[in-house]
Amino acid sequence: MSELYDIQDDKTAAFGQASPTRGQSTAEDANIILELGAVSHHYDGVAALDDVSISAKEGEFLTLLGPSGSGKTTLLKIIAGLERPSTIDALSIAGQDVCNIPAHHRNVVTVFQHYALFPHMTVGENVEYGLRLRRVAPAERNRRALEALELVRLPDKYPRRIHQLSGGERQRVALARALVVHPALLLLDEPLGALDEKLRVEMQVELLELQRSLGTTFIYVTHSQEEALTMSDRIVLMNHGRIEQEGVPHTIYERPVSRFVADFMGVENVFEGEIVAHEGDITTIRIGDTVLQGTWTGTGKATLGTSAFIAARAQLVQLTADDQKIPDACNRVACRTSSALYKGKYLDLVLDSPIGHITARTLGSYDAAASLRYAWWGAADCVVAPVT
Repeated sequence: MSELYDIQDDKTAAFGQASPTRGQSTAEDANIILELGAVSHHYDGVAALDDVSISAKEGEFLTLLGPSGSGKTTLLKIIAGLERPSTIDALSIAGQDVCNIPAHHRNVVTVFQHYALFPHMTVGENVEYGLRLRRVAPAERNRRALEALELVRLPDKYPRRIHQLSGGERQRVALARALVVHPALLLLDEPLGALDEKLRVEMQVELLELQRSLGTTFIYVTHSQEEALTMSDRIVLMNHGRIEQEGVPHTIYERPVSRFVADFMGVENVFEGEIVAHEGDITTIRIGDTVLQGTWTGTGKATLGTSAFIAARAQLVQLTADDQKIPDACNRVACRTSSALYKGKYLDLVLDSPIGHITARTLGSYDAAASLRYAWWGAADCVVAPVT
């Protein structure tokens, strides 16, 4: 029976450098606990999901990432049984086919952004609610509720009323109420969206520690790249009801396969041109009179004469006043410093160049950068992929 509750720091790794991924080997070796095949869903003729298939493994932290309207919440509701899809080939949870099983008979719990805690109940009564519906004996309910509150670091809040809690404490109570029934899957839909930035960062750490300690499979929905990169074993990035790219965090961050992924994951420098050469993993594109090279990440083959984009992160763009100091075979673009954006611990310099505005991230001052005349970066520090 399911209970339903309505409830970077900058990456410094260059494109192409593999980063250690938390939990990757565990996820690879674990058993499949969720299998969803070829699901499509329409609202008034508009496709919210278009032939989407995903799976999750025991103990995995899987994040559905994407902008508003990308279909991630609809997908979560279908897994929970709160939405019946237009068409679906398969949906199994812990080996059980649940396509035709209602929400209250699925062994999943959903935690939404606004918690939906009952204000007339104490914290303990809120946590025990799902157990009471399952007709668990009072003494056992109390024991398990206290254990759940201990897990979320609220062991002394059992007798409190909800209005006496902070936002972060209410979030923890909602999690305790979800976890006390021992679900096969915990589904979380923007659970940190109502918290301020400092508390949200703290809760990211607590959620991750909690998930690791329990070994429960989390399916987490967010539009925040930072949350996804920080907490996930694997990310499914969605756009217009389809999966744009999926993989471990460093792959999504460092190896975008489309212009949408590069833009959504915050790559500051993205320029479009025409493919003029391709050898091995290196693709050459022409933008006006400028020729640049990058590592091919497209899902298909690079085709000469077709449109492509090249993308480089600001922290990988180097600046110099002397082009003779630029290493051979590196991309180089003449530029001049136009403006600067103060970001506290660093400065984003905006440079005028023949290919458009280039952003370079530096720890130096604007005055020191004013005399720099060339931007450069290596082919391994940027990616090239199809525009569409």
